[in-house]
Amino acid sequence: MTAIYRTVIKSADKFVPSKLRPLWEHEAGPKTVFFWAPAFKWGLVIAGLGDLNRPVETLSIPQSASLAATGLIWSRYSLVIIPKNYSLFAVNVFVAITSLYQIGRAFKYQQAQKNKDVK
Repeated sequence: MTAIYRTVIKSADKFVPSKLRPLWEHEAGPKTVFFWAPAFKWGLVIAGLGDLNRPVETLSIPQSASLAATGLIWSRYSLVIIPKNYSLFAVNVFVAITSLYQIGRAFKYQQAQKNKDVK
């Protein structure tokens, strides 16, 4: 797989315009996993945004809590590694935000159910 990847990068290298060359050659640029891992992780953010339309009674607080914790931990990690990876930071902040919002929705629903049962 590495040989295929290197071949693709080598052939794409010829077509990168000079203005985009600094991004292409960056330590966390498209030639590295530091670029592609955050790019694919945006799928978690999209899924989290899609869950905003999901009925609140079907939300999983443990799942949302683990995603929020993961987002917060990796946000911190992305700023202490070398090279600093701001795209990894951004995606993990959004993962944490969407998960924390879902936790808030679920908690609010559970509190409303408890209040309804008490009355």
